Amino acid sequence: MEKILKQLPQKAREKMTENRKFFAKLKKRPPKNLDYVMQELHEEEFERTDCLDCANCCKTTGPLFTNADIERIAKSFKQKPQVFIDSYLKIDEDNDYVLQQLPCPFLGADNYCSIYDVRPKACREFPHTDRKKFQQIAHLTMKNVAICPAAFNIVEAMKERLPQK
Repeated sequence: MEKILKQLPQKAREKMTENRKFFAKLKKRPPKNLDYVMQELHEEEFERTDCLDCANCCKTTGPLFTNADIERIAKSFKQKPQVFIDSYLKIDEDNDYVLQQLPCPFLGADNYCSIYDVRPKACREFPHTDRKKFQQIAHLTMKNVAICPAAFNIVEAMKERLPQK
């Protein structure tokens, strides 16, 4: 996995122009079966991929924390939301709550998440490759292929399954 993660940013850069063109066409004319195809590709990839072998998302990027996430996690810690915010979060340039530091402080050395059952919505949905109306999050997917080997593989499989004219 180390080797794959080391090569991933470069491989993503090499595919960036191709992916941009693909997503631009996809956004203009999404196939009727896109959601179905994406769900299928997502499930196929995650039958082969174990996130615990990687956890690159938790090591290199942080999720946005919604107010509902903050309330839920703080409650699990038996603390007030503001105490959780002060301990772990900061406000970024887009005025969103994000982690103060990376890797994620809830990631263990074994790649297990200590708040898995109450983790943020963004973590539960990552890498967002099974979302409905997938074509609307192309910008996010372009970022995720450089972080997540599974997202990279799903996009490559998608380009084969949905060739653009």
